Amino acid sequence: MSNSSNPGARADTPVKAAAVAQPVDTPVVALGQARSVGEVLAQSQVEEVIAELDRDLVGLAPVKARIRDIAALLVIDKLRINLGLVSEAPSLHMNFVGNPGTGKTSVAMRMAQILHRLGYVRKGHLVAVTRDDLVGQYIGHTAPKTKEVLKKAMGGVLFIDEAYYLYRPENERDYGQEAIEILLQVMENQRDDLVVILAGYKDRMDTFFESNPGMSSRIAHHLDFPDYSIDELLHISQKMLTQQNYVFAPDADAVFKRYLGLRVQQPHFANARSVRNALDRARLRQASRLFADRDRKLSVDDLQTLTAADFAASRVFLQADDRPDA
Repeated sequence: MSNSSNPGARADTPVKAAAVAQPVDTPVVALGQARSVGEVLAQSQVEEVIAELDRDLVGLAPVKARIRDIAALLVIDKLRINLGLVSEAPSLHMNFVGNPGTGKTSVAMRMAQILHRLGYVRKGHLVAVTRDDLVGQYIGHTAPKTKEVLKKAMGGVLFIDEAYYLYRPENERDYGQEAIEILLQVMENQRDDLVVILAGYKDRMDTFFESNPGMSSRIAHHLDFPDYSIDELLHISQKMLTQQNYVFAPDADAVFKRYLGLRVQQPHFANARSVRNALDRARLRQASRLFADRDRKLSVDDLQTLTAADFAASRVFLQADDRPDA
């Protein structure tokens, strides 16, 4: 279950270990003299990231509230340090659970920015990986692979998607446990230079933690990413179309809403990712429709409008015997 960094859509596309997502924010301003919450916020510009989270990501109310709580904890911790109230640094490793396409990678990228702006990580970049990036296929292969990923992630956030695949007790020759042990050591000993976010389906992550109590004890924050409502999915589709200079025809959004109501009941629905795929197929149908009328001069309206017919041709309607009139 991979996650996207497209902010409007919350689709989840992992940034692989070989490709690091660089922070887009400004360098951290020295916060050592701040004495109020307002001063920390003004110097760090953390509120800008939180505002982007609220503006760009559809839904996610409980997740956004939890991110604000974590930001508040970090701001207060910074003020405590400035006033000489030295205490153990807060544990920041996290667990994101939810179905595909619910924005886990997008939120992880925002979290990396928040941590960077408040000085909890040096770089604020995000490295997203899966089991294949960490676990080798023969003896002696796993340790260097895992350590290389950790080296790239140091100073930022390491996002491990489908983390439960690291643990395969049914296979005695599996090397996932070696990767877990290396991760545990780094998460404990270098937690001031690296934040690890695990992600996956909730039930499988629960089983993973039950089998790996050492990992469970190092995770301080658990965030549940809910599925979208039909109205939220429609809102996401409108944001996606706007980003690509497309629009719904007057009757097309109603047909697409009916499509969503049927699609969410089918297997392998992936929230924002499935919305993006459906829009891509509608664009293909629009292109074929316009291409067939090769002698007609096309207007801007022709080129940017997706009609009800572009959606009504979906197999989802045919399978459900609920084909709308178009």
